[in-house]
Amino acid sequence: MMICTKSTKEKRSAAIRNGLIALAGVAAVFASGALAQAPPVAPTGSAVPAFGVLVGRWARTEGPYVINISAVDENGKLDASYANPRPLPFHTAEVTRDGNALKLFFELRAAGYGGSTYTLKYDAASDSLRGVYDQVVVKQKFDVVFNRTK
Repeated sequence: MMICTKSTKEKRSAAIRNGLIALAGVAAVFASGALAQAPPVAPTGSAVPAFGVLVGRWARTEGPYVINISAVDENGKLDASYANPRPLPFHTAEVTRDGNALKLFFELRAAGYGGSTYTLKYDAASDSLRGVYDQVVVKQKFDVVFNRTK
């Protein structure tokens, strides 16, 4: 038969308390590691628009030129097509973040375009795409604006 004295009870309590403290410390370390590995979440008041804002039909202010963006993935790949006025595929269609701006890049390799590109930025204030069309075949660059039509 074991006789428990006050000092034995105190030792047990101290051992249990120390074990619980150690367990809590281990849990805190693992929890902080899991939080550190979580992907960053953009603050709700962020000035950077989400890629999804680009989905729509965009008409150039001069000419029958239209960019249709039907989807954007999280990596910035655009499901987009071009019309002048007949539909043409883009060889490259992507969007990237540049600070608080969304930059779009389109490349056309269809007959007569030979790698011509649009380099545009989304302007949230006017809901437009603004930038430069580099027509490589004729070696000219044009300032362009596309406005959302739907």
